Amino acid sequence: MVFKNHSVWRKVAMKDNGFVDWTSLPDDAMIQLFSLLNYHDRANLSATCKAWRIVGASKCLWTSLDIRGYKFNITMAVCLSPRCVNLQQVRFRGAESADAINHLNAMNLRDISGDSITDDTLTMLVSRHKDLRCIQVGPDDKVTSGSIKAIAFYCPKLKQLRLSGIKDVLADSINALANYCPNLVDIGFIDCLNVDGVALGHVLSVRFLSVAGTSNMKWDVASHVWCKLPELIGLDVSRTDISSTAVSMLLSSSRSLKVLCALNCPVLEQDITVNTVKTEGKLLLGLFSDIRNVFSDWGCSNEIMTWLKWILSHTLLRIAKSSPQNLDYFWLKQGVALFLSLLQCSQEDIPEMAASGLATCIFANEGNAIIDPGKAEAVVKNGGIPLLLDLAKSWEEGIQSAATKAISNLSADPNAAKTVSDEGGIGIFIELARSKNRQISEAATGGLWNLSVGEEHKAAITEAGGIKTLVDIISDWSSDSDGVLECSAGALANLAANKKYSTEIAIAGGVQLLATLINNCKFRGVQEQATRGLVNLAAHSVRNGPNAREAGALEALIQLTCSPHEGVRQVAAGALWHLSLTNVNREAIAAAGGVEALVTLAQSSLNASQCLQGMVAGALWGLSMSKANSIAIGREGGIPPLIVFAHSNSHDVHEVAAGALWNLAFDHSNVFWIVEEGGIPVLARLCSSSESRKARFMAALALAYICYGSRTNEFAPTGTSSENTSKSVSLDEARTTALKHIEAFILTSSDPQAFAAAVVSSSRAALDQAIERAYILETGFLRCSEAEIGRFITMLRSSSSILKAFAAFALLQFTDPQGRNAVYHASLMLDAGAVKVLRAAAASANEPVEVKIFAKIVLRNLEYHQQETLYLV
Repeated sequence: MVFKNHSVWRKVAMKDNGFVDWTSLPDDAMIQLFSLLNYHDRANLSATCKAWRIVGASKCLWTSLDIRGYKFNITMAVCLSPRCVNLQQVRFRGAESADAINHLNAMNLRDISGDSITDDTLTMLVSRHKDLRCIQVGPDDKVTSGSIKAIAFYCPKLKQLRLSGIKDVLADSINALANYCPNLVDIGFIDCLNVDGVALGHVLSVRFLSVAGTSNMKWDVASHVWCKLPELIGLDVSRTDISSTAVSMLLSSSRSLKVLCALNCPVLEQDITVNTVKTEGKLLLGLFSDIRNVFSDWGCSNEIMTWLKWILSHTLLRIAKSSPQNLDYFWLKQGVALFLSLLQCSQEDIPEMAASGLATCIFANEGNAIIDPGKAEAVVKNGGIPLLLDLAKSWEEGIQSAATKAISNLSADPNAAKTVSDEGGIGIFIELARSKNRQISEAATGGLWNLSVGEEHKAAITEAGGIKTLVDIISDWSSDSDGVLECSAGALANLAANKKYSTEIAIAGGVQLLATLINNCKFRGVQEQATRGLVNLAAHSVRNGPNAREAGALEALIQLTCSPHEGVRQVAAGALWHLSLTNVNREAIAAAGGVEALVTLAQSSLNASQCLQGMVAGALWGLSMSKANSIAIGREGGIPPLIVFAHSNSHDVHEVAAGALWNLAFDHSNVFWIVEEGGIPVLARLCSSSESRKARFMAALALAYICYGSRTNEFAPTGTSSENTSKSVSLDEARTTALKHIEAFILTSSDPQAFAAAVVSSSRAALDQAIERAYILETGFLRCSEAEIGRFITMLRSSSSILKAFAAFALLQFTDPQGRNAVYHASLMLDAGAVKVLRAAAASANEPVEVKIFAKIVLRNLEYHQQETLYLV
């Protein structure tokens, strides 16, 4: 906890020797200091020493308790019970917390507020705490009208009762309130299905009444009865189907009524006569009203204004959560401004609800994942960001949580994110992320997640200690804290997308932590973000690979290929694809069972999304760069699903599938399975009709390997297929089909006229014009092994002119001066004696023109790489 007046406290506690003795502060000062802490920090500070334990147990520090952000059970309640003798207010969330409240020994309890409570628990609560003045429960569909009777019988001093989500509020329960609770002035039956309106007319003490969101109300009867209530001054009928006739009756006939709230009442708003309703000097509030000026222009008592602000903040929050259509104009014109005004209210509940409403209403109507830029701009222009950041530093955790959530959501908008960062929001997020309150920590880490999307914020997050904080949070929170862990892992994943910060995360132990998180937490969102983090960590440098292996990340990723969630399987396959791009990782993945796991995933993904198919095909492609893995993939049955993926209409899918089949076709035993499983027609179709030249080229590479590797009429594999059968197939037809499509592919990359001119002329310009259509720029990243380069050189001596031409064409691509691996390929070719073979092909009078031209260009590329190498030396 950071105190704004820290220097003042320090001076008071300073000793002559220059040391600070905080225990020397007077008890009054310590009590004031304790009052600035949340309940968790108070308990921790109390455990520091005996003196502070006594101060921390002071009754004045434990008059209220907000346990909504904590896992609160009976054991914790028993531990706190000695401090709760004077407890007057408690706020809770969840059935377990509600059950535990009875064990607090809070005999002076006056105010309870919570949700997810049952009839039995509520009845027990009110029977043990008969001095209750305020009860606010819901939304709860498990509470029945019987509980209202119990409240009436056990709580005669009750002043305020607000219940929401009850199915039926029956007459006998309301009559019980009228008979046994003479001080009941504030009643709210909110979002209930059925409320007996006539019975409400019997509660003569009521001054404020809300039936907002009630579905089945007989308004003609209710309005006639309610206008006779002698003390009624505030009525809320928002989000109901009340008519203008009923509104007119209430305003004209009630002598005591001062304000009627009717926000988001469709029947009333669609009635063109609503503007003619006579208000008789009373306030009628609807979406058609100018609500913004009510706080400043309308003179009324503090009692009415306090109730009205609560009603407005609650109703606007409910409207925002229900996301009704066609309200964008309202939010932009006055809704956002209303929330910002309510944020500045001193009443406890109101700023919290206003912040929650603001966090919700800024989303676009079409979905809850996109921030409306207009609403975000309205918040920024009206000074909402600094206001929310100040509230996020409040010691009241409910307000702190709601404000942090609002800032977090706003941070998803680039312009608002800049303002959040400029106003110091990153430091506040990092500080609050360490909170032991789950809601606060989740909101703060969510803000870091949103901010870390922008490259301009990643440096600030890292410099403020964000990486260590996020790593510590994942380490400290248990695996059932899904929201906190998902947001923290998501923020780390975003930061890991930058190479510099990826290294820092690895140094901080983030790799091992993410791997452990994947193994221990089964929540889909956590697994997806942790896996995405490992993907980004693996993508940047080879150095991160060993770290991942040592931490058991490979085992975790391989395990996730069996996840029941497709999104998790997709991200896991993508991570393994990235990792498989290095030799060491390929072997490590295979040793950990990755080949079998990915083949199984491929076999189960025939009807999966194109994204998943592309990822698993890519992972198999990466692994197949190893000869041993290539054989294993074929043996385990990986070829049939890859052929299915190669048939996909998505070029992203069939590109990588073609690449995998190209690698697999290098092994003779795999050739059999490609032919047997119908791979030739699929590859032929790709080679001739894919929109991707890269896919067409790799399909042609696979077909060329098949032609070269199938030199006998009968061929059987040495291993077994996925079906454990061994068949003998004729390859003559397959070879004919393959050569036909290879030849057609070569012709599409040739210009006959330019080639003819280049044969006659030996000038550089003629060659440049000839190769204008030959290079495939997208293939510059492809990398061949020494054996593959050797095979292409051998193909140059083939009796098939088509294979000769294609071999030269392929070597042209692999030595392209713009290619990433061109120098490596050129070195392999020079060592293998390719120059002699290429010169013979270029000079032969019997070779087709394509062979000659491609051979000349490859020779020129080799000469270029030799000169570059000498220059560098």
